[in-house]
Amino acid sequence: MQFLPQKLAYPTKEALFFVEGTQLRQGFSVSASLSDPNGVKVEYTPWLIVGLGNPGSKYHETRHNVGFEMIDCISQVEGVQLNTIQSKALVGIGSIGEVPILLAKPQAYMNFSGESVGPLAAYYQVPLRHILLVYDEMSLPNGILRLQPKGGHGYHNGVKSVMDHLDGCREFPRLCIGIGNPPGSMDMKAYLLQKFSLLEQKQVDAALQQGVDAVRNLVLNGFNNSTARFNLEQKYKYHKV
Repeated sequence: MQFLPQKLAYPTKEALFFVEGTQLRQGFSVSASLSDPNGVKVEYTPWLIVGLGNPGSKYHETRHNVGFEMIDCISQVEGVQLNTIQSKALVGIGSIGEVPILLAKPQAYMNFSGESVGPLAAYYQVPLRHILLVYDEMSLPNGILRLQPKGGHGYHNGVKSVMDHLDGCREFPRLCIGIGNPPGSMDMKAYLLQKFSLLEQKQVDAALQQGVDAVRNLVLNGFNNSTARFNLEQKYKYHKV
């Protein structure tokens, strides 16, 4: 049986977590506590990594669901099983290196993604700087990635919902996956719910593998000079010299 806190409030301070198992109880939290070679105790604050998308086979492999695809890739590479339903999301608990992670795919529709992210962040006491949101971005060319420490919603309803459920905060990381703009006068909704062409899918598949490496580097090292280098390489990776 799953028990949730009576009041969901986003934590304003860092919290330490300890791995206790996968059964969810009131007060349950996830983290790792290890000792370095000198015997000093090291605490690792977990990451909540959330991919945005729509549930159901109807939306599988559509442009708007690349956030889900990224979570699936991380799950496969890092060996994290998505086997729990909590706060209207499919959730998996595991680690990247020694750092605990929670992977989540909200199962409410895209526009209600925050109904999963807000409660999960509050329940596991994950600080804002460790909530990584992964989603599609039309302002980026297809298959181009961009990793940012914060930002607005850019009229993306899923991101807007998440911000609304994090008390309006925007200071959380995001990994944007470019899907390009609709061609000509094509309806935006129809474009988002359309599957990729063969060439586009090939570009997206390559981007997903690159994204897994970028997420691993972020979780283990945080935002650093390699992040700026990653974004620059992504921006120009299809430019011929």
